[in-house]
Amino acid sequence: MAADQGRRSEKLKRLVAVQRHLEKMAENDLAATSRHRVEVAESMDVVIEAIGSMHPIHRQFSHEYAERFGRLTVKERQLAGIQQAQEARMLKERTKADRLEDHMKAARVLEDREAEDNAIYELLEMTLAAPASSKLRTS
Repeated sequence: MAADQGRRSEKLKRLVAVQRHLEKMAENDLAATSRHRVEVAESMDVVIEAIGSMHPIHRQFSHEYAERFGRLTVKERQLAGIQQAQEARMLKERTKADRLEDHMKAARVLEDREAEDNAIYELLEMTLAAPASSKLRTS
């Protein structure tokens, strides 16, 4: 049973490592989406500035700027939805990893307790076996 428990904690340890890697991947995806949202927001600011400009060249392209702003707004909404989903995914992966880690720690505690119990039983067996053999010699 100790070997089985030992295998269990090692398996859980590997699962925790894999789950933490999945969590890190989710964090990286979220960071990339956040960066992309910042870029879109900056583009929106540039377009707004161009629309409000009094320069004659910008006034000629105001319709194109408005269309561009509309596309950027749609893109921002899409990215906001993606970011929300990625935040939920990251939280889910983190929760899974934390639970696996708790299970791993519990399995390790059980293994340690069983190893200590086995050591005590072995010590008791050696202690009880020694006087019996000495009685055999004296008789």
